[in-house]
Amino acid sequence: MTTYILRRLGAGLLLLAVVTMVTFAIFYVVPRWAGRTTEQLATMYVGRAPTPEAIQATIERLGLDQPIAVQFGEFVRGILFGAQYQFGRDTIECSAPCFGYSFQTYQEVFPEIIARLPVTASLALGAGIIWLVGGVAVGVISAVWKGSLFDRLAMGVALAGVSLPIFFTGLLSLAFLVHSWGLFTTPRYVPLTEDPLAWAQGLVLPWLTLAFLHAAMYARQTRAGMLETLNEDYIRTARAKGLSERKVVLKHALRPTLTPIITIFGLDLGLVLGGAVLTEQVFSLNGIGRYAVQAITQSDLPVILGVTLFGAFFIVISNLIVDLVYPLVDPRVRIHG
Repeated sequence: MTTYILRRLGAGLLLLAVVTMVTFAIFYVVPRWAGRTTEQLATMYVGRAPTPEAIQATIERLGLDQPIAVQFGEFVRGILFGAQYQFGRDTIECSAPCFGYSFQTYQEVFPEIIARLPVTASLALGAGIIWLVGGVAVGVISAVWKGSLFDRLAMGVALAGVSLPIFFTGLLSLAFLVHSWGLFTTPRYVPLTEDPLAWAQGLVLPWLTLAFLHAAMYARQTRAGMLETLNEDYIRTARAKGLSERKVVLKHALRPTLTPIITIFGLDLGLVLGGAVLTEQVFSLNGIGRYAVQAITQSDLPVILGVTLFGAFFIVISNLIVDLVYPLVDPRVRIHG
C-alpha cells in the first residue's frame, strides 16, 4: 500500500512538471512556430493598444528576446520562488507562486485567482455532491428496474441533460424559475463563513443547473455498468446463497461499478474547480471561470496563462486523489496497483 501511494505521488509530481512544460510551450513556443516574431508575441501581453515603447518594455520584462531554455527557467523560477518586473525605476515583486502579472490591471494573477477560488470551489463542491449522489442513485434504480417506466423516464431525462448545453439550461432556469415563477432567489455568492443559509440559497440554482449536465452522464454510466455486473456469475452465486437483494445490489454489484465513476468524478471535479466558465458567466458569479472570460475579452494574456496553469494543476491533483482513493473501493489495486 505504501509503495502504491509513493508511486502515485511520484507520477503526480512528474505529470505536474510535464503540464508546466506543455503550458509554457503553448504560450511561448507554439506562437513562434506559427511565425510570430518577438515583437508580435510581446504585443499579446501588452493589450489592445500597444505602443512601440510598451512592446519593447514588455520584451525586456519577460525576457522574450532570451533563448527558450532561459525563458523556461525563468518561468519555473517565478512559479517556485517569485519574479520581479521593472517599470522604469520601480520594481514590482510577484511573490511565489507567481503565475504571471497583468500589465493591464497591474495585479498579480495568483492572488486574484485565490480571491475568486471560494466562489468556484463552492460551485464545484455543491454541484459535485448533487451530481454524484443523484446520478449514481438514478443509475442504480434504473438498472434494477430495467425496462420500467422509471427507467425510461430517467434515461430520457438523462439524454436531455447530456444533449442540452449548460448556457441553454442556465438561461432557461433563470427565465422561468427565478424571474417568472419566483421559485428561486437570484443567484449570488455569500461567503459560507458569513451566512451558511444564504450561501446555499444563493448557489442552489447554479448547483442544480451544473449538476443536471453531469448527473445525466453519471446515471447512464452507472446504469450501463450495473447491467453488465448484474449478469456476472458471482452475482447469481450471491443470490443463490440467500443474500438479500439490497445487499447483492449495493455491496456486490455497485462496488465494481464505482471504479470508472470515481475516475470520471475526479476529472469532472478538477475541470470545474479549474473554472466553471459557462455556469459562472450565465449566473454572473465572480469565480475563476468568469475571470478567464474577462481576460480573454481584454486580451490579457498573463491572466489567461495563469488560469490555464492553475486549472491544469487542479486536474492533475484531482487525478492523484482519485488514484489514492482506488484502493478503498477496489482492494485488488493494493496488490496489482
